[in-house]
Amino acid sequence: MTPAPRISANPVCNRSAVEWPTLILALVIYGAWGGLTFFHHLIPLVLLIPAAAWIIAWHGSLQHEIIHGHPTRWRGVNRALGFVPLALWIPFTRYRAMHLCHHRDERLTDPLDDPESYYWTEADWAKLSPLARGLVEAQTCLAGRLIVGPAWSITRFLWSEAKAIRGGDKAAAGIWARHLLGCAVVLTWLWSVCGIGVLEYLAIFVYPGTALLLIRSFAEHKAEGSVEKRTAIVEGAPLLGLLFLNNNLHAAHHAHPTLPWYRLPAWYHDNRALLLGANGGLLYDGYKDVFRRFFVAPHDRPAHPLGRAPDGTGTGGEAAA
Repeated sequence: MTPAPRISANPVCNRSAVEWPTLILALVIYGAWGGLTFFHHLIPLVLLIPAAAWIIAWHGSLQHEIIHGHPTRWRGVNRALGFVPLALWIPFTRYRAMHLCHHRDERLTDPLDDPESYYWTEADWAKLSPLARGLVEAQTCLAGRLIVGPAWSITRFLWSEAKAIRGGDKAAAGIWARHLLGCAVVLTWLWSVCGIGVLEYLAIFVYPGTALLLIRSFAEHKAEGSVEKRTAIVEGAPLLGLLFLNNNLHAAHHAHPTLPWYRLPAWYHDNRALLLGANGGLLYDGYKDVFRRFFVAPHDRPAHPLGRAPDGTGTGGEAAA
C-alpha cells in the first residue's frame, strides 16, 4: 500500500501563539454577520441571500479551522471563537467531536465509523422506506445535494441528537443546554435588535449557507479500499477556495490537518506529486469541473461498495457486510 504522504519537516513546528490571519478572519466574519443582520432591511434579497449564505458557510469553515487547534495556543480562546451558533442547528462541541472522528483516516467513508460519510451499509439501506431512498438517491448528484441536502442533513442530525438525549445521554444534554443558551442570544439579537424572524433567518441565512458548504463536501471523499485514494483534491478554485479556507485541497488537509489554512496552498504545491500519486489522481479542475461531472449525474451509489470501509492497513480490516 502507498504510505500516507508526509514530509520530513514539520510545517507547524514554529507555530506562533496567535495566528493573526485567522483571528482577523474571525473578526471579519462576525462583523459582516452583524452588519448583514442589522441592515438586512436595506439590502435587496438578490444581494442579501448570497452574502448571507457566504457568511454562514465561511463561519462553518472558520469553525473547522478552530477544531484543528487554531488560531491561538489557548483552547478556551479558540472554543469561545467557534462556539457562537450562527447556523443554529449544530453545537460546536458536537461538530468538533464528529469531525475529529472523521479524521480517523483508516475509517474514512465507512457508513458506521465515519460521522461525515454519505454512504450506507446494505443492511441499513434495505431498512429505508421508498421515500427515504428517493431522498438519499437524489443527493448523489450535486443538484439534489444542494436542494435536498440541507433539510436532510439538519433533520437527520437533530433526530439523532434528540434520540440520544431521550436515551439518557447526559453529555449530549449538557452540550445542547449550552448550545441553546447561545442560540437564545443569537435569536434575541435577530428578533429584538434586527427584526428578523426565525423562519426568515433560516430561509435567507441558514439554508443557503448550509447548501453552499455542501458543495465542498460533495465530492471530497469516495469509497475505495486504499485509505489515500478516498480523498480528493480540487485545484483552481480561488473564490470557493477562500470560502472553504483552502479545504478544497482536501488530501493535503488530511495529510496535515493541523496546518493553518493560509499555509496549506504552499505545502500542497511542494507536495503535489506525492499527494496525487497517493490518491490515484483523484483531482478536479475547480468546482466547475465538479458541477460539470455531477450536477445531474451521481457521484457514487449510496450503498458503500465494500459494505464497510476496510481499515487500509493491508490486513483486510473489517470484512464487508
